[in-house]
Amino acid sequence: MGLSVALLGAALAFAAVTLYALEGREVVVVRTRAADGSTRETRTWVADDGTGVLIEAAFAERPFVQDLLVNPVAELERGGSIYRYRAVIVPNPEGHVRIRALLAEKYGWADRWVGLLQDTSRSVAVRLEPAN
Repeated sequence: MGLSVALLGAALAFAAVTLYALEGREVVVVRTRAADGSTRETRTWVADDGTGVLIEAAFAERPFVQDLLVNPVAELERGGSIYRYRAVIVPNPEGHVRIRALLAEKYGWADRWVGLLQDTSRSVAVRLEPAN
């Protein structure tokens, strides 16, 4: 019984730290259009690099990235406001290096924690440029 309680406590602590790491700092919602016309909402971290807004996909096959390859229009819900953007995939390796550095700087320990759970070695940076 004691071991079960300890394991349950450890699992709950792990889940709580992970949830805090993921949601404890700025999280935005990116809305894209799927091939069938439906709206896809993706929660993600965001970084500003002085020239624009960047988000990351852990790998290029993520559904929201596939949506953007077909239709690069995206909405970003940030701080209670909604902004309309044109998404541009930033070529690797420059895009990967840039987004990883920005997210590590902004999210600190949370970025390192999530990096233990999600392989970002093939991540893709998406630059969001204001839509006209």
